Amino acid sequence: MTDPRAISTVLPPMVLLLVLSVGAVVGSRMMRLSPIVGYIVMGAIAAAVSPGFLEHSETLTFLADLGVVFLLFDIGLHFSPSHLHEQARDIFGFGPVQVLFGTAGLAVAGVLGGLAPPAALLAGATLSLSSTAVVVDNITRRHQSGCPVGQTATAILVFQDVAAILILIVATALGTGGAMALPILLAIVKAGIAFAAALIAARLVVRPLFSVLARLGGEEVFTASALAIALATGWAAALVGLSMALGAFLGGMAVAETPFRMKISAEINPFRCLALGFFFFSVGFALDLRAMTAHWAAICGIALLVMAVKVVTNGLASLAFRWSVPGSVQLGFLLAQASEFAFVLLGLPGVRALLGVQTSSILIASVALTLAATGLASALGRRLAGMLYGWRSSPPLAERTPREKAETVLIVGMGTAGRIIADAMAAFGIGYHALERDPDRLRMAIADGYKVSFGDAANPGIWPTAYQEGRLYSALTAPVLDQSRNLTPIVKAFHPAVERIVAVPDEMSAARFREAGVRAIVDRESKPGLGIAREILAEHGVDLQDIENWIRGRQVETTPTRYPAIT
Repeated sequence: MTDPRAISTVLPPMVLLLVLSVGAVVGSRMMRLSPIVGYIVMGAIAAAVSPGFLEHSETLTFLADLGVVFLLFDIGLHFSPSHLHEQARDIFGFGPVQVLFGTAGLAVAGVLGGLAPPAALLAGATLSLSSTAVVVDNITRRHQSGCPVGQTATAILVFQDVAAILILIVATALGTGGAMALPILLAIVKAGIAFAAALIAARLVVRPLFSVLARLGGEEVFTASALAIALATGWAAALVGLSMALGAFLGGMAVAETPFRMKISAEINPFRCLALGFFFFSVGFALDLRAMTAHWAAICGIALLVMAVKVVTNGLASLAFRWSVPGSVQLGFLLAQASEFAFVLLGLPGVRALLGVQTSSILIASVALTLAATGLASALGRRLAGMLYGWRSSPPLAERTPREKAETVLIVGMGTAGRIIADAMAAFGIGYHALERDPDRLRMAIADGYKVSFGDAANPGIWPTAYQEGRLYSALTAPVLDQSRNLTPIVKAFHPAVERIVAVPDEMSAARFREAGVRAIVDRESKPGLGIAREILAEHGVDLQDIENWIRGRQVETTPTRYPAIT
């Protein structure tokens, strides 16, 4: 039996963190602010009221580290090896240019502000990085994950996570007086080997493993597997001298190429959100309120300067890669904040000695202020970009890659009806994605080239991923009336833009589904799925005669259309 004294030591910090987290989220939502601001403010208040309560506890530090690990794992889930290849220009081209421009601009500002050139260069490199946690949160809340700005911002952040390791090596060497060239080269080699290992594991280990789990395991097995992969890959990366965050990203990337990505993302999402909140709480808890009060003018001025310089340098880097002016403006503001990595680096003894203790403390507070101001800055950038619409360079932002078109249709079930609906969407260039919970039908659908993931649409836990940005329709190919009725309030509350559509054989059944809050059509076509396909195609503006010609062609077909298998 657990020692009561151990319980009294461990539980109070956990309970306090959970209560404060709820208060931070509710309070920030009431004031229409990002929850990130609420977490930081709540952490600062907790530190001021009771500085000793969590000061010597490892609980907060551990949970904060988990938040970053889960975040990078989730980002990796959206960067499959094929996607990484498509985004190589942004990751290995745009990313380095953005960091170099930002470092140069901020270093010049630091020299003009009185810092010695080496100190200004290190501070500039540190502040040139942007916050993965904050930017991804903003992209997700604004439904920009699938658009060019969101895709490119995420690609840049991936490069920055690698660059952060190199900067950390340099900063650590300052305190030891050791050489830096060899450790930097070794870190690059290790990162390359880790990427190669992730690519191999994706094909040889992860896909077969989850195929077995889908057939033999239950919900708790997927949850445990998701947590195990995120933590194990982060731990393995740390053992070889890389960051846990980079390892978690590679773990997510290994899963991303499998049809189980959507299911894993849904399982990891609650842990990611909660642990990430603890990370921002730890940021607020680490702030020195007395120093902030004494130097508030300098802190505000530096925060504004950092964000202004980064808006300009990020915009120039975007224009160098022939982005449109509106897109450059929006990307510049989105990446204008400093990174959570700065809290780690600015606290190192060698860095504090180089910059000065007071300067380091002021910079740390300024970094926290830039994180808190990100929501306002990104909203301003988006508004300015909208005002500049039409003023663009070549190529247009909207035409960067065809892959980034939104998948507006979610097909639930890949039986005969689901396949026909998917064929209709593919025939007219409409983006779709399908969910299938039966492992055998999932395997066959993937083999036939359909865009399908493993998952049960009746489980609300998968909805944040399934009903992602741009989703307009959910085609239910095997609807259950009672289940649809029970799920309607939740769908309308959390995903009001998504319209669920079912096809039924008679008007009486249609009336029952309509009462349950589902759009129902009476389908008397010769093949299931044609009625829903006609409805969705018409609402996408497809010519009615073209729709009827396609349907007539499907009515006489005896075999399903096949597409090249997705790899």
